[in-house]
Amino acid sequence: MAKGDETRERIVRHALQLSSKEGLEGLSIGVLANELGLSKSGLFAHFGSKEELQLAVLKLVAERFEREVIVPAFRAPRGEPRIRRMFDRWIDWVSSAAPGGCPFVAASAELDDKIDSRPRDYLVAAQKLLLQTLARAAQIAKEEGHFRADLDTEQFAFELDGVMLSFSHWKRLLRDAKAEARARGAFDNLLLVSRRFVEQVS
Repeated sequence: MAKGDETRERIVRHALQLSSKEGLEGLSIGVLANELGLSKSGLFAHFGSKEELQLAVLKLVAERFEREVIVPAFRAPRGEPRIRRMFDRWIDWVSSAAPGGCPFVAASAELDDKIDSRPRDYLVAAQKLLLQTLARAAQIAKEEGHFRADLDTEQFAFELDGVMLSFSHWKRLLRDAKAEARARGAFDNLLLVSRRFVEQVS
């Protein structure tokens, strides 16, 4: 890796740490340069604008989420086992997140009302891709006979995403000790109503 690329990578990693405390909008070129021992002009030369730095931070988060959640999940057998693995890895991702919580959840609150924002556009595209991945995983579960044939896979993706957003909220804001247990219960219920044959309660 060229020295310039190494420096850029170091800047983005540190910017991610800083944004976990201050938010994307709170990223300060001056503070970042000072903490890294760089000049403001030197740091600015790597990105050209604060928005480009924010975009680089979001791309780093997406790469890490893919590496830590999506890739391990897709090593599991097709169908419901893969969805279970994805859920477990996602739980770990939220639980081990930096002080600011999941960077995507935090960024969505900051960027949802932004206009003409490249970071917002990237975040939207990344979230849509995640929802498509969840829906595709549910479709594969249908094809494997694990989920019922008439399951609305987009609705499944919506509800699973909702479980994870609630988990993040209950764990990080409410600091509820039962947050993970509730998330797992909600997930199990979602799988139950999605299966090909719904278990009968005696």
